[in-house]
Amino acid sequence: MSDRKLQKLVLASLFAALTAVLTMAVRVPSPMGGYVNLGDCAVLLSAWVLGPVYGGAAAGLGSMLADLLGYPLYAPGTLVVKGLMALAAGWLFAKLRIGNRSPLPALAASGLLGEAIMVGGYFLYEAAPFPVGLGLAAAANVPFNLIQGAMGLACAGGVYLLLNRKNRLGQL
Repeated sequence: MSDRKLQKLVLASLFAALTAVLTMAVRVPSPMGGYVNLGDCAVLLSAWVLGPVYGGAAAGLGSMLADLLGYPLYAPGTLVVKGLMALAAGWLFAKLRIGNRSPLPALAASGLLGEAIMVGGYFLYEAAPFPVGLGLAAAANVPFNLIQGAMGLACAGGVYLLLNRKNRLGQL
C-alpha cells in the first residue's frame, strides 16, 4: 500500500470517528423520531478533504455508527444517505475546484447538492413502508433536516475555509 493511500485510509478512519462523535454530541429530537445533529459538518468536510470515495465511506460509516448506538432503525438508511451525500458533494467539489480561485462557490454548490440528497434521502427512507413506514407524515421531518443541512453546510464551510487559509489541508 502506498503512503498516500495509507494516509487517506487513516484520515478516513479519523473522519468516520469525528462524524460519529459530532452526530452523537448534540441531538435535538424531531417530531417523527429522527433528530437534528452536527454530523453533517463532518460529512461535508470528509467529502471536501478526502474526495468522493474515501469521504463517502467515512461519512456513511461514521453516521451509521452513531445511529447504531442510539437509533438503530435508521442505521441502514443513514449509511446510504450520508454516503451518497458525501460522494456527490466530494465529486462536485472536485469538478468545480480549479486552481487557486476561491473555493467558496465550489463549497456552496457541492454542499447544497449534498444536503439536498440528505433531505430527499431521509424523506424517502422515512416515507417508505419498511422499515420506518411514516408515509407522507415523513414530510414533518423535512424542515428539521433543512435546518440540520444549513447548520452542517455553514459549519463545514467555515472550518474548511479556515483550514485552507492556513494551508493545513495540503494535497490529499
